Amino acid sequence: MSAPPASLIPRPFLFWTGVALTCAGVVEHLWMFIDSASTHFHMSMMDMSPTIMWAAMAAIVVGVVLSGIAVVQPRTASARPAAPTPAPATNASRHRLITILTFALLVDQMKPATLAFIAPGLRAEYGLSAADVSWLPTVALTGTVLGSLVWGRAADRIGRRATILIASLLFLGTTVCGAMPTFGGTLVMCALMGMAAGGMLPVVYALMTESLPPGRRAAIMILQAGLTTTGGYMAASGLAAILIPLAGWRVTWFAQLPLVLILIALNRWIPESAAFTARQTRAKQVPASALFKRPQTAKTLVVSTYALAWGLVYWGFITFLPSQLESSGQHGMSAATLLFISSLLSIPTCAVGAWLYMRWSAKGTMVVYAALTVGALLTLAAIGLEGSRTILLATVMLLFAGTAGVIALIGPYTAEIYPLAIRGTAGGWAAAVGKSGGAFGPPLIALILSAPGGIRTAAVFVALPMALAGLAVAVRGSNPQAATQAPEGATALDAELDDLVSSEAVAAQATATTHLPSKRGAAT
Repeated sequence: MSAPPASLIPRPFLFWTGVALTCAGVVEHLWMFIDSASTHFHMSMMDMSPTIMWAAMAAIVVGVVLSGIAVVQPRTASARPAAPTPAPATNASRHRLITILTFALLVDQMKPATLAFIAPGLRAEYGLSAADVSWLPTVALTGTVLGSLVWGRAADRIGRRATILIASLLFLGTTVCGAMPTFGGTLVMCALMGMAAGGMLPVVYALMTESLPPGRRAAIMILQAGLTTTGGYMAASGLAAILIPLAGWRVTWFAQLPLVLILIALNRWIPESAAFTARQTRAKQVPASALFKRPQTAKTLVVSTYALAWGLVYWGFITFLPSQLESSGQHGMSAATLLFISSLLSIPTCAVGAWLYMRWSAKGTMVVYAALTVGALLTLAAIGLEGSRTILLATVMLLFAGTAGVIALIGPYTAEIYPLAIRGTAGGWAAAVGKSGGAFGPPLIALILSAPGGIRTAAVFVALPMALAGLAVAVRGSNPQAATQAPEGATALDAELDDLVSSEAVAAQATATTHLPSKRGAAT
């Protein structure tokens, strides 16, 4: 299959001009970083030219804005021009799309994962307290919440492809986080980085849902979610282990610059979904409020409960678990060991979850992983940190397995159960609710840990919403195959468009059968 035409970017000259300006601003910051080698890359001690620095920042802002305008399809008051029609999908083009979007999620996951490795160096250079440094993940995660809401909605307004490109441009611009001379500037850039990272996941799931035939697509997305989370963390940790001893904590941001440029260069092979293109030219926009109106109300409540429960367990409880284990001093289990276990467990956990989701039941699989998480939490509440090492280790492993499965399932499930008109908005909402646990989870759990019972009380506290989430999915959860009803304000066209990929898959399968008479395609 030939590459999609360049007209997928409505104004290519403006787009690449913006990319060039953004790169120029980033390179100027990179040069300032290289120039700080004489001070051991401590840029807080450098005498930098405010004029040059502000000019570089202006180039980045103007570049991102120009490129963002360039990728949005033009509209007029009298008519809505048809966007370029994507070429018919083939197996090769689908495999290429899966590979590129997996790479995009890998880059996306590296951004927040890097925060864990820069904190010690950042604290030493700026002379910060532990309380001061805690603002870094809080601000970054707040940015991801806002980004999930903004970009999820943008995906339904300007398109999946355009939104992915704009998020990639923000990735490019925020690599200058490694050159900020003040802690305040670092916080601002990390917030913007969080906004870019928050939007990539739900938009990718929407595009995958509309670009892949049903049947195996959910399994692919679940594996994609789990493996990119693991891969992003491992890539960030590997870069940190190699580069920080050589050039300090700031280099970890600049080291991601080549990866972002590769992602932007690959934009040519990220098509817009045929279903979204058809709807844009034939139907009106649906407001975001449709998420909370019938017949979507029950879905939104179920998804919100499930995502919020995960966020409270992961960002709240698990955040404190390593320090609690180390302070007990009875098991010799370090934070590094727990993080390593968490990374390894996500691989088999997501593989099993993908198989169960595809072969057994979407709702059932989500209930199983919620129950696994609840069981591990209640066991931990019963045995505390004083139990045997073997039982405690097994309990912690089950907890990580359950939470890894929950987060791998929620994104693909949300993308599948909502209709085309609000799929991006719904994915953004679910991601925002889950990540909001990073804003209020840690202080809430810290307060509970100071109460009588400590870790036991905290385990019971976070187990309750997860149990409620599992029950909500079991009682009111939707089956993806049956989720074709359009939201209020949409047209009946949505149900037709949601079946478009299925029709293309059947047609492609029929073609393959005529060329390979010895093999019969099974209907999905």
